[in-house]
Amino acid sequence: MTNGTAALIVVVGLFSAGSVRSQVADNLPYYVPLLPAVKAKALAVDPKKGYLVKELKPGIYMITDGAYESAFATTGKGVVLFDAPPSFAQHIVNAVSETTKEPIVEMVYTHLHVDHIGGASLVVQGKPGVQIVAESGTAEFLREMHDPHRPIPTRTFKDHKTLKLGSLTADMKLGHWHSPEGDLLIYVPDKKFVICIDSMSAGATPFMGLDLTMNMHQYLKIFDTLLGLDFDMMVPGHHSAPATKEDVRTAKNYVMAVYNTVSRLLGADHRALSARASQKYRDNSWAVASVEIDDEVNQCANEIKNRWIQKVEGVDIWAASHCRTALVYAEWDVGQR
Repeated sequence: MTNGTAALIVVVGLFSAGSVRSQVADNLPYYVPLLPAVKAKALAVDPKKGYLVKELKPGIYMITDGAYESAFATTGKGVVLFDAPPSFAQHIVNAVSETTKEPIVEMVYTHLHVDHIGGASLVVQGKPGVQIVAESGTAEFLREMHDPHRPIPTRTFKDHKTLKLGSLTADMKLGHWHSPEGDLLIYVPDKKFVICIDSMSAGATPFMGLDLTMNMHQYLKIFDTLLGLDFDMMVPGHHSAPATKEDVRTAKNYVMAVYNTVSRLLGADHRALSARASQKYRDNSWAVASVEIDDEVNQCANEIKNRWIQKVEGVDIWAASHCRTALVYAEWDVGQR
């Protein structure tokens, strides 16, 4: 093989690889750009630093890397940390020490999911005195997991606890809007401040499957529960912006629009589609059911996109998954009336 031939093979190979990458990129779905209102609310995180600390209330701070959020409170007797997302867990100790001389003395798990507490081991390394607080359902699950990244809680409670330390009084109540083992709704009344992880996001739709809810019945209730509290600032766990009551109202309206739309579609006449599917798939009843469900989900998603695409972020990304989650609840839990 001559040098010229070898060089040609390399060039052709590079061109082919570049073409494949270009084809893959061209096959990616199109999503609408971030809405200007969402961009305007987003906090600017320095990519070199990797995190941002924002004081939301006197003595209460949010940490974010732009995708995840956690919070901490100074109390005069040490810092209470709420969650430790692994995406920025390596920065949490520095973030706190840059803000206050108080050490982290307690860490609260809001729920068991890895993406929110999977960095806890990094926080407690070399700090054996840090107490980890969790509701008993979360603690029991973590004992079974034996996950070194999510240390087993050192203190547990059942259903409800008022956490008092120094100047902080935080009311922590168990809910089930998200994970089967439970989620903590944390309310600091004197600061009008709330932590409600994986219920919604400011300016955006919920994540896939209505924030991965495992209990749609309770999920539909969380918005009214939040609106019944006297607060004006909330950490919802994702993106880089804290949420307000207006954000909660918007999220409720969106979720109810999804639920009401899919409920209406379930009550429509599907006999023509069912007949065509039955003729094609004959005795394969699951194939028929799949066609009917997909059709209802797609109709719902298209309606929601048309009505909401310019109101909140992520509608074109997650609407179909939201409609499917709502359909399962509406058809099999609620039933047609």
